[in-house]
Amino acid sequence: MKKLTSIAVLSCLTLAGACSGGQTKFEASITGAPGATINLVNVATQASIVSSTDKARQRTISGKAEPMALISVTQKDGGKDFLFFNDGTPISIDITNGALTGSELNQKVNYYKGFLGAIERAYEKAVSDYKARTPEEQKAGEEEFRSLIEGMDESYEEMVQSIIKDNPDNLIPAAFASDIAQTLDDDAAKEFFESDAPYAKHPATLAVKAKLDEQNARWAEIEAAKQAAIGKKFTDLEEPDTEGKMHKLSEFLGRGQWVFVDFWASWCGPCRREMPNVVAAYKKYHPLGLEIVGLSFDNDKEAWLKAIKDLDMPWIHLSDLKGWETVASDAYNIKSIPSSMLVDPEGIIVARDLRGEELGAKLAEIFGK
Repeated sequence: MKKLTSIAVLSCLTLAGACSGGQTKFEASITGAPGATINLVNVATQASIVSSTDKARQRTISGKAEPMALISVTQKDGGKDFLFFNDGTPISIDITNGALTGSELNQKVNYYKGFLGAIERAYEKAVSDYKARTPEEQKAGEEEFRSLIEGMDESYEEMVQSIIKDNPDNLIPAAFASDIAQTLDDDAAKEFFESDAPYAKHPATLAVKAKLDEQNARWAEIEAAKQAAIGKKFTDLEEPDTEGKMHKLSEFLGRGQWVFVDFWASWCGPCRREMPNVVAAYKKYHPLGLEIVGLSFDNDKEAWLKAIKDLDMPWIHLSDLKGWETVASDAYNIKSIPSSMLVDPEGIIVARDLRGEELGAKLAEIFGK
């Protein structure tokens, strides 16, 4: 297979007559979506380049942008979206069937984008169909549903890894820098962003890396605050229970028993996947003196109550139903869930964010079995 042209070749110098004042002209022929507003945006800067509203079924949109800038083409009111690098080659887009023709580089970008988009749409449909089932149907099909979702996750990650592996000498991975940051583990993502490959220096990649660095700095601060709380007394707060009655944490913590405080939400997939471990810990150690208090980040009471029942969570539950604005978020620096803290009989926080085997090992250490 012919190699895609590298970034060094696709420079302003090789695009004879295409560059002017440091910018490259582009021309996009758009078919379909008559009357729809089509927006072209620089992905790296999120700056609008051009917007077109035309009642004709076919229109031509032209303009200028930096050489090899990554440009997104979207409809104002939703619908299919496209990506192309501004390499000086005219492109044609058929919004109706989702096809893009142009340079080999841009056609390959949209092949990958179409593949990932198909998985995302299938994922959304599977979740929607599962939610539409009755509780009995959900329970009966839970294992099949989980297997389906896990298979989609694996397919998505495999394609993201292939995008990097198959394109070491061109810019294509830059078009998927955000997907890469969200999909790969920390070490693999770090390797991608610190690579010497052409895509790592593209503005679209650098923009994602800047956001990622900022996010990691915030997480580091949050983690430091969490760790600083270990060895200190819990912070009291007040929230209603499932029947609307107000309770303070101090009614349950610092009362002579070990308490596991679980920060979760019915809509949180990782929380639901972790819950069997919490349930098992409760069943094993509650008779020995362990209590659990669930502090939910829900904002839908019906969904909250349903999850408590479906997941078999027979402990104390509190929530002000304010989602991420819940009082627990600021009180304990909770910016992601699931999260937790283990509080000793005197009300001192001894551990944060115990999960799975770590939770079981810590409780076994405490209760001696």
